Amino acid sequence: MTNVAVIHYSSTGNIHSMAKAAAESAEKAGAEVRLLKVAELAPAEVIATNPAWAEHAAATAELPEASLADVEWADVLLFGTPTRFGLPAAQLKQFLDTTGGLWFQGKLVNKVVSSFTSTSTGHGGQESTLLALNNTFYHWGAIIVPPGFADPVQFDALNGNPYGASSVSANNPDNVAEANLAAVEFQARRAVEIASALQRGFATA
Repeated sequence: MTNVAVIHYSSTGNIHSMAKAAAESAEKAGAEVRLLKVAELAPAEVIATNPAWAEHAAATAELPEASLADVEWADVLLFGTPTRFGLPAAQLKQFLDTTGGLWFQGKLVNKVVSSFTSTSTGHGGQESTLLALNNTFYHWGAIIVPPGFADPVQFDALNGNPYGASSVSANNPDNVAEANLAAVEFQARRAVEIASALQRGFATA
């Protein structure tokens, strides 16, 4: 069985919705899945100033936080982050920065990795955020599996980003279009299929 960790950071719920869709799709594809969040770095008093942020933090308080053990366990790693000035959110980047020990031991080599994002506007840095994440995965020696244009869902007017599923929130909480959810579902399914094929290949090599 393929192990999948969906690791994400979400402040107002958009990335969380995409992460849940990805996790459910991976499960339907036959994988064992862990849906995980990364630790919040923002002070509680800052979160409290934004009602949507505070509400989402409370709603996901019991969601397990990702650990390095989860990264080592997973055959497939799906990362979700909102954009911060065209870059991944600090919360997810901080978690990725802790993986140096696993990298040094060669435990990240050949893991299948794919990422998704959300921005407040249509040109808010979606592609640059995903490409920036890929810089980490190149160093890992991971196998990056993008959605590309490998399925008709990618040709929907609301999709079309070949680097990873993306949504536009328009600064509204939990506001992911159905087409975007369908895109991240395809992306997760594709990652599981590629990982499974690689596992079969490695087993017979």
